[in-house]
Amino acid sequence: MTRPIIVALYAPADRPERFEKALDAGADAVIVDLEDAVTASRKDAAREALGEFAALWSARGEGAPAVQVRVNARGAAWHAADLAAVADLPTVFGVRLPKTQSADDVAAARAAAPGRDVHALLESALSIERAFEIAASGVAAISTGEADLRAELGVPAGSPGEAGLAWSRSRIVNAAAAAGLPAPLMAVHADVADLDGLEASCRSGRVLGFGGRTAVHPRQIAVIRRAFTPDAAEIARAQSIVDRVRSAAADGSGAFLLEDGTFIDVAMVRAAERVLAVAVS
Repeated sequence: MTRPIIVALYAPADRPERFEKALDAGADAVIVDLEDAVTASRKDAAREALGEFAALWSARGEGAPAVQVRVNARGAAWHAADLAAVADLPTVFGVRLPKTQSADDVAAARAAAPGRDVHALLESALSIERAFEIAASGVAAISTGEADLRAELGVPAGSPGEAGLAWSRSRIVNAAAAAGLPAPLMAVHADVADLDGLEASCRSGRVLGFGGRTAVHPRQIAVIRRAFTPDAAEIARAQSIVDRVRSAAADGSGAFLLEDGTFIDVAMVRAAERVLAVAVS
């Protein structure tokens, strides 16, 4: 099973002095941002700095985090140049596609930067309605960008708006599962100082089926990882399910039962394997 991404850290592409810190912060993935974190006057400089980031990343070898580049959205003045710059990077560098509205947006990005994963961000009411269409379009993952979505839905910022996002979040999780994609990552928690609110939001998201979260500051990483990492009891139960299935297969038994009498089905085994994969990541 592919190593899951629990925490993905954003790093502004126009701040090369922060690249090494981002790579060493302990996130599972780094998202080099050409979009919201970069002002219009700095877009060209940010794009030019991608080569420096790629060199630093390559020097770290196998232990380096995964990398995605968030380009500017389709229709923006910088979109085509961003994708052309990404196309010159190693193919392990994925495209993070903001404001994805349709499967056609995904197809256009894949054509412009071929051979690499596309991670679609759904940030509008329309994209949420089209969640499965986008999830089934060949993307590697989907997730939400919630600042624009909150504004469109009239949902308050911060903790007061959490309840208003529950349906949209569940829609994303369900679409990803239906398309056979990994559990989505939650959107950033913009208040970097509010670590208690971040943890509460993460735990609510985990209950909904999210697999992790994006971060905008290294101090958020430990909180996110703790909230989305299985505890000892969850790990023990997952291990018992996997061990029981292996034992039954070895002795030819067809009885897939735990000691407490719980029947084990295929879905439970897959869920257990996901828990164990996260536990060792």
